[in-house]
Amino acid sequence: MELISSNKVCGGWHKRYTHKSTSTKCDMTFAIFLPESVNQGQNVPVLYWLSGLTCTDENFMQKAGAFKKANELGIAIVAPDTSPRGEDVPDDENGDYDFGIGAGFYVNATQPPYSTHYQMYSYITNELPTLIAQYFPVTNRKSISGHSMGGHGALVIGLRNPEEYQSISAFSPIVNPSNCPWGKKALSRYLSNDSSAWNEYDATALINSYEQVIKRPLRIDQGSSDQFLDEQLQPWVFEQAAAENGYPIQLSMREGYDHSYFFIASFIDEHLEFHASYLS
Repeated sequence: MELISSNKVCGGWHKRYTHKSTSTKCDMTFAIFLPESVNQGQNVPVLYWLSGLTCTDENFMQKAGAFKKANELGIAIVAPDTSPRGEDVPDDENGDYDFGIGAGFYVNATQPPYSTHYQMYSYITNELPTLIAQYFPVTNRKSISGHSMGGHGALVIGLRNPEEYQSISAFSPIVNPSNCPWGKKALSRYLSNDSSAWNEYDATALINSYEQVIKRPLRIDQGSSDQFLDEQLQPWVFEQAAAENGYPIQLSMREGYDHSYFFIASFIDEHLEFHASYLS
């Protein structure tokens, strides 16, 4: 790993690193916040944060205002990038923002030319946690959260790996990508035109066929004035599927809030406290 930057903040440290990834076959960047309790010899649990379309590791770390509460609770936060990047990494041929670089959708692509580099599911679930555990003072307890496309990733990864994550949360997640324009575009090109192959990356489909013994605590916050609410997000679809399949979730509709980081900054402390209650 190569350290890119290091800044003291709210008593802890925010650091950015780059490293060569075996999953995505390119250089990847991630950021980590370490609370001041690690300076006293303590190992701390980790919250993984997955960001949305067009974002990098920097969006959450710079805009969410999470450091003060994370330091108080003694939680590390890891924010990876949203996709592979580099000259050899294929992008959308039209330059659209909702596919390709910055829009990895946290899947393991099976279709060329994307299958070589777009292995974000393996990177998030295996390679990155192994790296964090090897080089940083963390415990084996972790939770996962995210926003929009990252909310989709957090729900899918948390539901598929309940033994790995103590709790799951999301802001404005894409809950049913098989039935929204963003998801159909991404899944058809990363996976195939066979929609049955999409189910393992669709939170609503996973809930409808959930067979895991463990049901982790799960909460979603959604702004009522989100410009993508009706066409892309539709959290009520996931809520109904969860209710029909006996999976308890907490969905909070927040009056007047939109899709931006102003929304996330308003409720991030509540999410951190939610996760802290299960990470301790």
